[in-house]
Amino acid sequence: MKRLFELRMIRFLGVLILSVFTVLPAAADVRLPAVIDSNMVLQRDMAIAVWGWADAGERVTVEFAGNKADTVADGNGKWMVKLPAVKAGGPYNMSIKGKNTIRLSNILVGEVWICSGQSNMDMGVGVVNNPRDEITSANYPQIRLFEVSRQTSSQPADDVDAEWQVCSPETISTGVGQWSGFSAAGYFFGRQLHKKLGVAVGLIDTSWGGTRIEPWTPPAGFAQVPKLEDIVGKIDEETAAYKKRFTEAVGPLKQWIETAEKALSENGPFPPPPGQVGESLRRIGHPRRPTVLYNAMVHPLVPFAIRGAIWYQGESNCGEGMMYYEKMKALIGGWRQVWGQGDFPFYYVQIAPCSYYKSSPTALPELWEAQTAALSIANTGMAVIYDTVDDMDDIHPKDKQQVGKRLALWALAKTYDYSNIIYSGPLYKSMSAEGNKIRISFENVGSGLTSCDGSELSDFEIAGADKKFVKAKAEISGASVVVSSDTVAEPVAVRYGWYQTAQPNLINKEGLPASPFRTDKW
Repeated sequence: MKRLFELRMIRFLGVLILSVFTVLPAAADVRLPAVIDSNMVLQRDMAIAVWGWADAGERVTVEFAGNKADTVADGNGKWMVKLPAVKAGGPYNMSIKGKNTIRLSNILVGEVWICSGQSNMDMGVGVVNNPRDEITSANYPQIRLFEVSRQTSSQPADDVDAEWQVCSPETISTGVGQWSGFSAAGYFFGRQLHKKLGVAVGLIDTSWGGTRIEPWTPPAGFAQVPKLEDIVGKIDEETAAYKKRFTEAVGPLKQWIETAEKALSENGPFPPPPGQVGESLRRIGHPRRPTVLYNAMVHPLVPFAIRGAIWYQGESNCGEGMMYYEKMKALIGGWRQVWGQGDFPFYYVQIAPCSYYKSSPTALPELWEAQTAALSIANTGMAVIYDTVDDMDDIHPKDKQQVGKRLALWALAKTYDYSNIIYSGPLYKSMSAEGNKIRISFENVGSGLTSCDGSELSDFEIAGADKKFVKAKAEISGASVVVSSDTVAEPVAVRYGWYQTAQPNLINKEGLPASPFRTDKW
């Protein structure tokens, strides 16, 4: 057994060296990435990219929905074709023919969305409200699920570990993330779209709990934002240092493999492997390192056509204030650049109130402020969810049904042009001083402002030039709210829900809550 283990170690390290320092010849068979497979959903009304690998110079022909395209694999064995756009429908078959033939089946054409972020996106259907009912009713053969396994990479990867599955009680309740099934936020979003649009929906879940925004961002995104350009330099420095460490370890490693193989063949003493090799391989792929999750879990999906993305992340970046806005610009801009589909829709969740930032009570409101500021990025939307939280000590609200529904409202109104849908709660627009009062004007008031509980408006504060905020009286006046306090004669600033466990009661009459805000920049 010991000799068998030693032999396996030699072979493993030998393959490792080859994979890093040589280009392995492509297999003779035509191959496809995991995202192109039976049971997939292809994006309707967009050109269909199909790509893969074959022998260099091998001719590959793809046929789908009455259309055909062919190409020749390049010197590295890579190939890609683009087929004409197809209307929603199916099921279809697809054939990919080179020296071998691949036949795919049960393919639908509809709407495809990326679902990404940290644990609140990763959170499965099995741990949300009413999990048993949600699982047993998840029989939607026109919803397809694709859940990407957790991986990191220091360089852009070619493929992911995932498989398209037809949505059913069985497939929705199991998942590679091992947190009780497929992404609940993603599923409830997709279910809402499927019911409203009446077409197939493909959901690609690529999420990882506890991760920051930087690992999901491509270098091209950081390069677009001047305040973040230094991150690209740090990545390059770290990559260069890693390659140097690895290169220095290769000589001793190659020599050890030769010595070890000879020792095994002669049944001689087995030399220990060089210790520095393990250290050389550490750290470069840590899941908190910038770009590594993009490289491993997003880049391999490009250029698979998508309608847009939903995003639920921010808890791990809390405390950064408006810098998170800069990082949102990098993430969204970077993804849009690499996909090459223009400013595709990007809808995200304002993270929930929670009592876990005791050392910095304004850290969470400041992150909310940054998330709200990200609405200035073209074709974005934000679901506000503080009213869905039952437990302020749990960072993971269980009412993911409302999360999915509110994200879907943005998509239905803004992406699919349902003009009669109110998609957002009130958002702060402007303020004006009126004597000893301040009038706050809002966007997205819907059919009018009201309170969710029939009580007076809560959680408004007001301050004068002394910057001392006090509890304020707030009254609805048309599409605005008038704020005042008997103790502040000349007010200059208002805050609303400006603390980490805030659950204020201002909503529009469609039931969507107003986002917390402040008028000052103190």
